Amino acid sequence: MSSKGAKSIRDKWRTKAWYTVVSPNYFGSVELCTIPADDPAKVVGRTIDSTLYEITNDFAHQYLKLYFQVVDVDGKTAKTVFKGHEYSRDYLRSLVRRRTTRVDSLLNITTKDGYKLRLAVSAFSLSRIKTSQENGIRKIMQRIVEEKAAALTFDQFVQEVVLGKIASDIYNEAKKVAPIRHVGIRKSKLIQQPATTAA
Repeated sequence: MSSKGAKSIRDKWRTKAWYTVVSPNYFGSVELCTIPADDPAKVVGRTIDSTLYEITNDFAHQYLKLYFQVVDVDGKTAKTVFKGHEYSRDYLRSLVRRRTTRVDSLLNITTKDGYKLRLAVSAFSLSRIKTSQENGIRKIMQRIVEEKAAALTFDQFVQEVVLGKIASDIYNEAKKVAPIRHVGIRKSKLIQQPATTAA
């Protein structure tokens, strides 16, 4: 590479500023990473992936991947909104065992303040269960998730999804239908924000 080419690359990097990306305040405004850009407008819309462990410092949360999208830049701070989460592949694989039943439910919900999300809820039984029990567990999943969504704002709902509160509520009801080993919201995705707050 010519010295002229090297100089132009150096100059290009010199014009870039570093922006600190932080999690939403309902996830503690934790620093997620820093990203370079020559224009703050180019930072908006970027999606950042993290883990719940990086936010809580609890090693038990390492299996949960989180996604945040930059919606605003204030000075050198890039603010984000929660875009979704999912179990790591290894963790999901560890939950699947022979001679047991996995009950899945895909739900589209709207929170109290108008955010639309898609959730994938899964329950893993201790042994094989009947189709009627699977159907009963799915009804419990749907009822609890829809009740929570109707009662909670997006910020509150997302916290209960990620921290396992909704899954715990489902587990406590579902275990009355069949012996359950694990219940979790293994994946979520923000589909739509209310028009008034959309970036």
